Amino acid sequence: MIAPGTGERAVERDEAAVGAFIERFAGVMADAGFPRMPARVFTALLAADSGRLTAAEIGASLQVSPAAVSGAVRFLTQVGLVGREREAGSRRDRYRVHDDAWYEASMRRDRELVRWEAGLREGIDALGADTPAGARLTESLEFFAFMRAELPGLLARWHDRRTVLREAP
Repeated sequence: MIAPGTGERAVERDEAAVGAFIERFAGVMADAGFPRMPARVFTALLAADSGRLTAAEIGASLQVSPAAVSGAVRFLTQVGLVGREREAGSRRDRYRVHDDAWYEASMRRDRELVRWEAGLREGIDALGADTPAGARLTESLEFFAFMRAELPGLLARWHDRRTVLREAP
């Protein structure tokens, strides 16, 4: 059996178990607020040995329309979890999951925290820091500031750990 998108011999798998995993993990992501179809496409790419699939391969794997795949990969490329590449001489795009997808997503979260902090400061100014609502917003602001301060160190420790994992036999 040839692995989709690789031209290489695939490891024999229980396709029903793989499909069930894709649906379950996509459901976990959707429960956390991730759009369902992009979650399914992202998980399908994670589950592909090559980490790369064409839109047709994704659609066939998930049994969805090309339009559903197109919208999902557009979302995934916009949020930086998936890249698009084209093989020389081919007219087909391949979508690939970034090696550091979770790391990159976490780095983007840092930028979001800055925006959330600015929004909370505006709310504190509008409500007054000495009101119960203002106190609640201040505590939220402090939480996000704490997270933003800790995130770079946490991500650096992950980078070190990932290096060790990749060097292990």
